Amino acid sequence: MMNSVPEPPGPPDTGTAATAASAVSDVPAATAVTAHDLTVARGPRTVLRSLDFTVPRGRITGLLGPSGCGKSTLMRAVVGTQAKVTGTLDVLGRPAGHPALRTRIGYVTQAPSVYDDLTVRQNLDYFAAILDPGRAAADRRHEHVTRAIADVDLTTHADALAGNLSGGQRGRVSLAVALLGTPELLVLDEPTVGLDPVLRRDLWTLFHHLADTRGTTLLISSHVMDEAERCHRLLLMRAGEILADGTPDSLRTRTGADTVEAAFLHLVDQAADAARAKETTR
Repeated sequence: MMNSVPEPPGPPDTGTAATAASAVSDVPAATAVTAHDLTVARGPRTVLRSLDFTVPRGRITGLLGPSGCGKSTLMRAVVGTQAKVTGTLDVLGRPAGHPALRTRIGYVTQAPSVYDDLTVRQNLDYFAAILDPGRAAADRRHEHVTRAIADVDLTTHADALAGNLSGGQRGRVSLAVALLGTPELLVLDEPTVGLDPVLRRDLWTLFHHLADTRGTTLLISSHVMDEAERCHRLLLMRAGEILADGTPDSLRTRTGADTVEAAFLHLVDQAADAARAKETTR
């Protein structure tokens, strides 16, 4: 089982990510994720179009773009739960979806995925027992659960029912589950949406702590452009395509913009102009 929580009403997507045929890739050690010609189709619609990108290890990569541009689909492909994926997608040196990755990746979906009739600690105890079963692992599980609860600042709420928590607190429980076992890669789908500024700041402090002190790789999606400034690297998406890949500074320099948001809008306009020019030459 991957360090992710299924939605209580039903299981998550169970598709198989498309990968190269070999079990182990030649991805450089400094790269956590490498995609080549990554495409996802849903019925007659192509959701992701021939994406090529890398995600560096031990850094925070922001996946930014408007709602509906394909961010969640791309994240599901990375964690191996997206169907109808073609192309090559290697994660931590293995094809995406490989069984060996299940305990090495933590995944948090947009909606909090916790059991409301269990306490915070009971939620984590349950998933820790699935990830690391057996009596011999009891002390280790207890250590991981206690640390994960502290990481998300819910120690004082450890014995509260998840159903009695606020939306932001329930989201932090989901994040705590993803942190069980110290995953090498955290994939977080809009983890700060709807949160107040203080909680957003605290979560970003935690994200940087994980990258800086534990060497965790984080892939974080958002449609809030000011969060781009908090990332080491950015993938800017629009309509199933990657418009740009680089650091916030490099994107601002490339477009002559003062902010990442202005840089993104410049790139959107540039892509639209290129598409119109292509149409007129046909």
